[in-house]
This record gives sequence, C-alpha cells and structure tokens, in this order.
Amino acid sequence: MAGTRQILLIQGGGAGVHDEWDDKLCDSLRRELGNGYEVRYPHMPDEDDPSYARWSAAIRREMAALDGGAVAVGHSVGATILVNALVERPPEQELRAIVLVAAPFVGAGGWPGDEFELRHDLGARLPQGVPVHVFHGLRDETVPPSHADLYARAIPHAQLHLLPGRDHQLNNDLSEVAKAISTDDLGSVTQE
Repeated sequence: MAGTRQILLIQGGGAGVHDEWDDKLCDSLRRELGNGYEVRYPHMPDEDDPSYARWSAAIRREMAALDGGAVAVGHSVGATILVNALVERPPEQELRAIVLVAAPFVGAGGWPGDEFELRHDLGARLPQGVPVHVFHGLRDETVPPSHADLYARAIPHAQLHLLPGRDHQLNNDLSEVAKAISTDDLGSVTQE
C-alpha cells in the first residue's frame, strides 16, 4: 500500500497461537494504529515447535519484502527469534524500530537454552541507530518481568516499558506499543 508505514508482527510460539491468541494482539495493533499503517502478520512454520532455523528463515523472507522504514515487532518467543535473526543478519532495508513484547531472555539470568541463546553484546550487534522498545506486563506469569530488565542490560539504548496489571498477552491491548510506533521520533518515548 503506497504511503503506508509497514509493521511486521511476529507471533509467539505454541499450538494455535497465530489464530487463537496473538491474532488479538494483531487486531489491537491494527485498531490502535488506524489508517496509514499496514500490519503484516505471517503464520510462522510449525508454531507449536518453534525452531530458530525455520522461524529465522521465515522472518528473513518477510523482512526482504518490506520497504525501508518498517517496524519489526515480535511477541514472546517470536521476539526472541526476531532479535537473534536481526543480530545474525541485519535486514537490507533500514528499520524504523524494533519492538519486543513479553520476550523471554534466553541466556545468563534468563531461561536456559542453546538454540535461542542471546549474545552478551546484543545491543552492539543490532542494526545501529534503530530504536529498540521492550514492553513487558508486570503480571506476566509465562515470562517473568525480570526478563525485560535483562534485555535492558543487554541493549543499553533500549526503552523499557513495564506495564502494571498486564499479563503475557498485555491483556490483548497493544495501545502503548501503537503509541510508541506512531510517535514521530521513536527514541523520544519515555519509560512507562
């Protein structure tokens, strides 16, 4: 769509998540952003068994189809794979922002795991000059809110948004995410 800003939303992992859970996040984001935005919400392969190899390949294909200035948003394990994929191979087109929602931190202090393990120099390896926002509900019982703090340490330039009373799905309300995306200078959004 000409004249629209593109948003790529990567779902979380689990059986039925795309159509039964994260579709509500997509609906909220579309509603909150309104006209002028195109939210792309691809179905990740084998969503019930997220694999870095399969998902990162799908994310790269989706990224290659975006125009410059798009915003990459990931939810839950989709955010973890998204950020790993961006570190491993930055997109050819410049991103306007990277947004991580309820992302598990895999590595020291977070969850154990080899396939998704985040690098200690994560912030330095992400595309330079691209604002990063980390959103996490303080009532998230799936991924502890302490994981957001681990991201903030690993990506020192990230803006941290801790949302009281919100669960892993941010209560299916991405209004704060939409506000960050629609702000002209994404780097100027203050911590919630």
